[in-house]
Formats: sequence, C-alpha cells, structure tokens
Amino acid sequence: MGMIPEVKCRRCGETFSAMRSRCPNCGTRRVTQSSRTPGATPGTVRGTAAYERAETNTKWQMIFGLILVVAVILAAVVMVTTSLSGIDGQTPGKASIPTPTENVTPEIPEAPTPTPTMTPTIETVDILYLGLTDRKLGDDNKVQGADSPTMRVGDEPLHLVPSIYPMTVSVSPSEYHWSSSDTDCLEVTVNPEDGSCDVSCVGAKGGGVLITVEVYGVSNSCRIYTREADN
Repeated sequence: MGMIPEVKCRRCGETFSAMRSRCPNCGTRRVTQSSRTPGATPGTVRGTAAYERAETNTKWQMIFGLILVVAVILAAVVMVTTSLSGIDGQTPGKASIPTPTENVTPEIPEAPTPTPTMTPTIETVDILYLGLTDRKLGDDNKVQGADSPTMRVGDEPLHLVPSIYPMTVSVSPSEYHWSSSDTDCLEVTVNPEDGSCDVSCVGAKGGGVLITVEVYGVSNSCRIYTREADN
C-alpha cells in the first residue's frame, strides 16, 4: 500500500488513494492533470509568415506608443509655458502686474459746517461804582448821586462792576474788556470770575483818566481823577 500515491480532494481536502476516482469523504470526482504539452502556434515559430507578421505588428505598436508619449510631453510643455508667460505675453516666469488705467482720487468727506454762534444783542453797558445803583457812572462821566471818585497813590483799588441791558442776556466774564486811557496813572485788573475790574492808582497827574469797558461791540467809559497824596 505504501507504493500507491495519494492525492488530496480539491473540495474537502481529504487525502485518499490515487487508485480511487472519487473522494471517499465527499464523493468529488478526482481530476487528472493532463500531461500533454500545448503545441506551438505558427506565430511563434521563426521562419513562418505568421511570425514575420507578428514581428511587424510589434514594431508598429512600439512606434505608435513612442509617438503618443512624445505628443503628451509636448502638450505638457506648451501648457506650462503658456501659464508662466502671463495673460499679456510678458516675459515667462514673471507674474503680470495689472496697470491702472486711470488715476483714482480718494473721496474725502467734507467737514461738517460748524453751527455759527449767535452774538448776544446788547443795548447798553453801564459801570457801577462799588456795585451800587445810586452810584452808577452816567454819560456825563460823573457818579450819579455821589461825587466823582478821586484816587491817590497808595489807595485801595477801586472796584468797578459792568451792568448790561437787557439783563436777561447771558455774557461770559471773558467777554468784558477793560482799558485805561493813561496806564501811568491808573492800571486796570480784570477779574475773570465775574468780568469786573479793579482800578489801582500808580501815579498822580492833573485831570482825569477814562476807564472804558467793552462787550460785544458796546462800550461805556467813566472818568476817575487822581491827585497828589496829602503831606
């Protein structure tokens, strides 16, 4: 029995004697491999007409394949060259820069027009001596109801207060402007808190000195006399 070869079932894998034609396990028929060698075709035999034709066909196939590869390479080179040359045909390898066709001026918004400030309408401005209405300095440059003020060097400053009409108009203290016609005799110092004025005597001369106040184009003056100090 050891001299008889065994085969394996191609279906279930069971090993059985080569004398059997079927597998004892699953009944599958054993297939015997053919020992015949296929004969050569005419195209593979040198010297035949079929062999010459096969050789010619192979050569033409190689030529057509080579032409196709070259065509693909050329097409790729043309596409790359076109893309690098730019739209307007500039030097290859440089990106094209668009040239502006016209100068564009940025629009600057106009600044808003400031609302004009209304100038208060003032009819008159009076000068009050010590702030009392019965000592108002009138157009005759003398104190009404009292003697005209007289100052000497070293006296306390004389306090003058402006009074406008109509009194309902609101005026900033900085709008009152005081001046002296002779600063060598009388000097003026403006009080920024209320627009009033302090007059100081710095020298004595004959005659009087005009002290003027001006506000929004309306002005008024009063005369203050100076004299030598008593010995």
